[in-house]
Amino acid sequence: MSAISKPAGPAAGVDWRTSDFGDDAGWPHTLRLSMDILLGSPFPMLLVWGERRIVAYNSAYAELAGPHHPPAPGGRVPSVSPAPMAVAAEGFRRAAGGEALQLPRQRLTFLRANGPQQLDCDLHLTPLTDDSGAVAGVLCAVAPCAERQLAPPPVGLRVLVVEDNLDSQYLVCEMIKAFGHEADGVAHAEGALDMLAKHSYNVLFSDVSLPGMSGVDLARQALRNSPDMKVIFASGYGEAMLRHVEFPFQSLQKPYEIEQLQSSLDRIAAHGQG
Repeated sequence: MSAISKPAGPAAGVDWRTSDFGDDAGWPHTLRLSMDILLGSPFPMLLVWGERRIVAYNSAYAELAGPHHPPAPGGRVPSVSPAPMAVAAEGFRRAAGGEALQLPRQRLTFLRANGPQQLDCDLHLTPLTDDSGAVAGVLCAVAPCAERQLAPPPVGLRVLVVEDNLDSQYLVCEMIKAFGHEADGVAHAEGALDMLAKHSYNVLFSDVSLPGMSGVDLARQALRNSPDMKVIFASGYGEAMLRHVEFPFQSLQKPYEIEQLQSSLDRIAAHGQG
């Protein structure tokens, strides 16, 4: 795995040096991005990382698990498997083999102040691949079933994510789902046009630089057929490639933070879905 510089997202606010993850200045890109998603999500999530199966979780998961659960963010190899891993061990094994899974109505047991309590939850398991393409971890989103939801979900948008880096694509889709929206991902403009022909989307979220057709040309063609669709660009080249774009759009400069993407989607949802 390739090392990166000190992360700038939510994970940067934690001193990881005493955890089993070690100093975050040496983390690979996938771990940094998935940890930012985990800690930035308002919904319960946990992360299982590496051959040692180090576990981290956010405050929403710690609250769901009850007062006897250690506080977030964790960062240890647990002596007792967390409830999702205990109940869905086979699902985690399959996810570690590269399979994205949705496991509905898993009965999890948490230790409350008055003893064990069972809660039905849907589990969403996303494999996380490293720079070599090997699965290095599993990100698990925990959604208490409707009758026990902690809070009503926000009004959802349907978002098409166009990103040729598959690790980033999967993680951005998972991030958008954690915000309460729907997301599909494709790796190039041609695949995006196929998806747009088959499905209706409220938002096109595209990298500006794509193999083949650029993200700008993709958006231009997509808006001819769906003029009410909103466009968000992600660019690592500043605003130079976007100076002469003739249609409305929002842009995020890479590397962007989770809060920036959430704010962009919130603005679109607040003004109607088009």
